[in-house]
Amino acid sequence: MDVTDQIAIVTGGGRGIGRAIAHVLASNGADVVVADINEGDAQAVCGEINEHGGRSIAVAVDVTDSDSTENLAAQTLGEFGRIDILVNNAGTIGSPGWEGRDRPNDDDWDHIHNVNVHGIARVTDAVVEHMKSRRYGKIVNIASVAGRTGTRTNFAYGASKAAAINLTRCYAADLAPHSIHVNCVCPGLVWTKMWERIASRRIGQGIDDEMTTRESFDQFVASNTPLGREQTPEEIANAVVFLASDAASGITGQALNVDGGYAMN
Repeated sequence: MDVTDQIAIVTGGGRGIGRAIAHVLASNGADVVVADINEGDAQAVCGEINEHGGRSIAVAVDVTDSDSTENLAAQTLGEFGRIDILVNNAGTIGSPGWEGRDRPNDDDWDHIHNVNVHGIARVTDAVVEHMKSRRYGKIVNIASVAGRTGTRTNFAYGASKAAAINLTRCYAADLAPHSIHVNCVCPGLVWTKMWERIASRRIGQGIDDEMTTRESFDQFVASNTPLGREQTPEEIANAVVFLASDAASGITGQALNVDGGYAMN
């Protein structure tokens, strides 16, 4: 999984899976632009990478704003001169207050799709003309097994991740003549801030009554994952770096589950 001297952008890189992706890219030789709506989180990850001998910069980005995503591309090109890898990891589970609602409301639907679907398109469109000019690029989108199987607790999120998988295929077909590879990774059950929100909602709905959020998550993992354990951010990151490397030179338009068997259960 050699990505030495490649220039990579990771959106949502300030924590959780995005943080792990940024670190694993850097440890495999890439220079990394850590992009996040929370600039402080991005700077913290950037500092960690640089302290370990990597090369990284932090950029604040709001993937729901085209000016912001264009600025991300411009700052990357200004610092590094090119963009080789784009990881569209920024995502959301719902708008503020989502945990207290039985079903997603209009704000949830709009916010989730604006980030999880249109956000992918905005960032991709901001970098793709540059990639076309070089006839090279690796784009990896982060979807979810919720886009494979559906979810009874959040229709809007599952629908957005199914759309992200299909959007990956659309971009792959469109960009293949330009030697640009587009794939996605579908994480399974990873303990992150997002899953804390999911567990909190399950407890509030009485599904996992009298449990902590971590206990709710652990029970869900045990009940739904054939391998019987959660996935780690680093396992997701390893799949991303593989797809971003020349080891995956024959792969495009694919959605890779890293889910401990969840989607086949």
